[in-house]
This record gives sequence, C-alpha cells and structure tokens, in this order.
Amino acid sequence: MEKEARKNNSLIHCITNPISMNQCANAILALGAKPIMAEHPDEVMEITKTASSLLLNLGNITDSRISSMRLALKEANTNGIPVTLDAVGAACSSLRKTLVRLFLTSGKFACLKGNYSEILALYDDTYKAAGVDAKDGIDVKLIRHAVLELSKTNNCIVVATGKVDLVAFNGELREVTGGVAQLSQATGTGCMLGAVIATFLADENSPGSVVNACAFFKACGEKAATDKGIGTFMVNLLDAIGGAS
Repeated sequence: MEKEARKNNSLIHCITNPISMNQCANAILALGAKPIMAEHPDEVMEITKTASSLLLNLGNITDSRISSMRLALKEANTNGIPVTLDAVGAACSSLRKTLVRLFLTSGKFACLKGNYSEILALYDDTYKAAGVDAKDGIDVKLIRHAVLELSKTNNCIVVATGKVDLVAFNGELREVTGGVAQLSQATGTGCMLGAVIATFLADENSPGSVVNACAFFKACGEKAATDKGIGTFMVNLLDAIGGAS
C-alpha cells in the first residue's frame, strides 16, 4: 500500500487554509507527489487543469477562496479530475455547511470528508458543535447511518473520521481502525489526511483508495507516537509518511 502510494508523482492542487497548508504540502511531498497550493481566482482554473487531483478544504474560509473553489471545481469536473471536499467546520458554521451543500449540488465529488461532528451536521440539520473538532460521545451507529445516507444522496465516497474511520460508498461501509490519540491533539492532522486521500485518489479513483489512505495515515500515526510532545509527533508523522521511520 505504501509502495503504491510512493509511485505517485502526480500534481495535487490544494485550495486549503493557511493554518495547515505547510503540513498538507509536506505530506504530499512525502508521498512522492507534487503539491501546488494556488488559490488566486485568476489562476486556479489553469492550475487545476494540469493537476491529477483537487482538494478543497473549507478551513479558515474567505470570499476569495470560495470563488477560487467554485472555479476549480468546475474545471476539475470538466476534465474528469477527482475532487476531495474536506468539510472543515461544517458543524460550527452555517456558512460552511451551506457552502458544502451548494458544492455538492453544483458539482461532482469523488470524496466528501469530515470528522464525526461535521458529517453529522451535514446529515442532521439540527446538530451543531463548537469549534472544528469532533464532539466526544457521538453515537457511532448514528454516524454509520449518516455516511451511508450522505454517500447515497450525493453519489460519492463519504468518510467520517474519528477513533474508527467510517468509509461509505454504494451502500457498503468499511471501517478503519488504528491510530493514536496524538493524531487528534496536533492541529492540521485532519487536513493532512484530506491531502493524503487526494493523493491516493490521483493514483486510483476508487473507494479502496480512500480506505487505504485512511489505514495508511493511522499506521503512520502509530509509528510517530512519542512521549516528547506534539512537536516531535508532527516531525515523526511526516517522517513516517515519507517512509523514514
């Protein structure tokens, strides 16, 4: 699985937030692919057309980035480029939840990704959380139902990340176990997983690729585990993604 990922020398276009942009770019580089983080509306269509995969991440969203995402999504769909949508903050922001729904109705996505709270908010309009992290204690049975329904409604792979990652497509559900608690303690790791999924989809656009990406990232988290703190963990995580540990 890791060997297959490192064959990928594709260009991955990421329109993402500045908080985790560096981690996402380095994760893609560690996999052997090439990141580009272009987000100016006047250039994104040109950049997307040359890419093998597109990642749209709603973290720290701005009007300019929304405009760029709309243009890039249209260009990716025109050219058959797989698109991953990371619904960061959809559980805490009406703007972002509305934006996710507009994107899903106006374009085609290979994969919709979110944590348990974000996926539940997209399924249940009455659900709301504070902040971008998932709430503790969410009923996993409910999330299993939510990913299956969202996958069916939007005809795309849906991933809910948590202690167990849930991946749904075409009525089937796969569960990915593993990982360590430090993956949820360092900022930007969820965004990095979105970048890893986009990179795997560039190599093969399939539900299996998304399952493999989730399993790969959890395994890398286990290799990176340390008692020295999240700074060391993040360095170890990039080394693990790159196969150096």
